[in-house]
Amino acid sequence: MINADEIAGILKQQIASFNTAVQEDEVGTVIEVGANLARIYGLRGVRASELVEFHNGLQGVALNLEEDNVGVVIMGDDEDIKEGDKVRRTGRIASVPVGEALLGRVVNPLGQPVDGKGPIETKKYRTIENVAPTVVQRQGVKQPLQTGIRAIDALIPIGKGQRELIIGDRSTGKTAIAVDTIINQKGKNVFCIYVAIGQKNSTVAALAQTLEQKGAMDYTTIVAVGPSESAALRWIAPFAGCAMGEELMYQGKDVLIIYDDLTKHAQSYREMALLLRRPPGREAYPGDVFFLHSRLLERAAKLSDELGAGSMTALPIIETQAGDFSAYIPTNVISITDGQIYLTPELFFQGIRPAVNVGLSVSRVGGSAQTKAMKSVAGQLKLELAQYRDLAAFAKLASDLDKATQMQLMRGEKLTELLKQPQYQPMAMEDQVAIIYAATNGYVNDIATPRLQNWASGFIEFLHSKHPEIPQAIASSGQLADDTKQKLNAAITEFNKSF
Repeated sequence: MINADEIAGILKQQIASFNTAVQEDEVGTVIEVGANLARIYGLRGVRASELVEFHNGLQGVALNLEEDNVGVVIMGDDEDIKEGDKVRRTGRIASVPVGEALLGRVVNPLGQPVDGKGPIETKKYRTIENVAPTVVQRQGVKQPLQTGIRAIDALIPIGKGQRELIIGDRSTGKTAIAVDTIINQKGKNVFCIYVAIGQKNSTVAALAQTLEQKGAMDYTTIVAVGPSESAALRWIAPFAGCAMGEELMYQGKDVLIIYDDLTKHAQSYREMALLLRRPPGREAYPGDVFFLHSRLLERAAKLSDELGAGSMTALPIIETQAGDFSAYIPTNVISITDGQIYLTPELFFQGIRPAVNVGLSVSRVGGSAQTKAMKSVAGQLKLELAQYRDLAAFAKLASDLDKATQMQLMRGEKLTELLKQPQYQPMAMEDQVAIIYAATNGYVNDIATPRLQNWASGFIEFLHSKHPEIPQAIASSGQLADDTKQKLNAAITEFNKSF
């Protein structure tokens, strides 16, 4: 039996719920294309940094909003795009997938995996450009972020939420410092993001392999863009990495982000700006290249307790040409960051590695980001090294030196030797304190300088096997108490007798 009332009821319901809304798409036309850039006519309502979609599914970012056209950078290969093609607004600002699902993965600047481990399971997205936390939303940098490198943790300390520049010529060990810092975060609940801008694919693969072997890949994301890829992808990479880090920071977590390196980033931006016919300034960079890096680096912060007290520490890397750190991009980034670690080829080729020039390096946060134990031994170390540098320059000119000067030079040489450290061997804070304490208190004066590295590794081994309570006391309290000092003195004397 057909029930007429039932059919009428269904029809009424369908008519009532019938949606007559019209979907309106704003569509423009490509009037010029080349070098991964397109000029588009007709997108009158497009916003800055909005994603637009080409007919073949490729996306672009609106960068130049001019009176009669829009300059768009294409995120990929522009071979299939030609004049007259239609382009659609998406209404979305450029964004990347974020969240803990990205940890342990190698992704491109669009957040797509490039490590062959399958898709990334995350539903969360974050815009690549975000406003940096305000003064009220921040707190002072006061917790140390240990790099595990004696020369840095003692003399140029880095705190959580700081921006510390690593600067130097090519092949002076800039990336090595960054990688050692990532490895040293194992078990410290710090998430790491390494942004490789224009690095060779083989270099990135080797880096990922090293981190995997050291067990550091579990808490690390690598954002990689090769030198053969478009300038647009190289330009977007650090912002994408920063957005991934920000997501974790606002969840109350600690993040370390490394931009390797911002020189290539600035060059990519210059390439795009010149092709978009933006007026060139000094060294042909566009006028807003300072703003490009300042709005990126200002996003690193130590958030206030109300916002969860998360932090993002940035280690940007800048490559100089023949040691000229008064060039445009180096001076820009030096003025934005809270200090710099300056590496020189002279020290590198003398075998002093990491090749940190202690005289030119500085941390503008300094001792407030050090544990009390490290602070107590680092003061004496800084003083002795400063005196040694002055005397070493003077000693080259003088032929006969008095006993006190010779003693000072000998101590300086020994301290310099003890600050050398092999790559991929970061050291715990308590072990660093023990070694620096022994060196600054004259316990290594009778040991031949070439044997000091053996002495340091042997002493740490001895300390952990025979007197484990000493490093444990330093690590748990963060201080070098008087009773711990007495135990340490006795342990050093005991070890030196057998050494």
